[in-house]
Amino acid sequence: MLAYRHLFHAGNFADVFKHALLVRLLAALGQKAKPFFYLDTHAGLGRYDLAHAWAQKAREFDHGIARVWLRRDAPPALAGYLAAMRAENPDGRLRYYPGSPCIARHLLRPGDRMALTELNKSDCAELAARFAGDRQVQVRRMDGYEALGTFLPPKERRGLVLLDSSFDRAGEFARIAAAIAGAHRRWATGTYAVWYPAIERPAIRRFEREIADTGIRKVLQLELCVVAETATRALQTGVMLGCGMLVINPPWRLDEEAAPLLDWLAQAMARDGKGARVVRWLVPE
Repeated sequence: MLAYRHLFHAGNFADVFKHALLVRLLAALGQKAKPFFYLDTHAGLGRYDLAHAWAQKAREFDHGIARVWLRRDAPPALAGYLAAMRAENPDGRLRYYPGSPCIARHLLRPGDRMALTELNKSDCAELAARFAGDRQVQVRRMDGYEALGTFLPPKERRGLVLLDSSFDRAGEFARIAAAIAGAHRRWATGTYAVWYPAIERPAIRRFEREIADTGIRKVLQLELCVVAETATRALQTGVMLGCGMLVINPPWRLDEEAAPLLDWLAQAMARDGKGARVVRWLVPE
């Protein structure tokens, strides 16, 4: 299982994958005039100092954001994500990595709002201090799964839920499938982005079946692996070399946009030069 404190992993390849897609999802919501709501169920600190001893311990960001930060050939679909990175590092030196709350805040318009929930007491306190006085942001110390029942459905009727569990306990895939089924019953028109680690392929296959068995339609599966074989073989090493995201009710043509974006990210962050990606409809419309 992954360490719960995300500072050890901040800016790694999984963050780049997850946040690049998050930006595309929020940008799509922003194309319509009506306001939207964003819920981040496992919000963390909001921003991470890559000079901190915990981040420096494994320096996972060297194989993630550091590999795309200064690339001049980044595709247009990555522009919004890189703009959010530059906003946190205005001097051009890579020091701070924005988590999903800070990235999402860059994309909120007047009238949009977001709710951030975090169970860790100290992390939640730091998160609340970061957004103190921001009337568009609500921070609550709360279990992420409980947040789905508390905040959904939102008054805006349009929006996105990011469910990004730390996977620090057993049975998390089953817990997510049940939570998403319940949330979808309350708010069937919302977009849901569910991140997961690709550590044990058999567990992912069971998760896919559990999601399909909910009866939810329009589920897009996206994966990025930094070693090519991890896209097809079962992983039993306990090391995260790939990750994925299920997107329920994705915006129109996200599948077409995601394929070249993930191809570029796979090439940029591959450990052996042979990264791989998956873009497929787990459940069609």
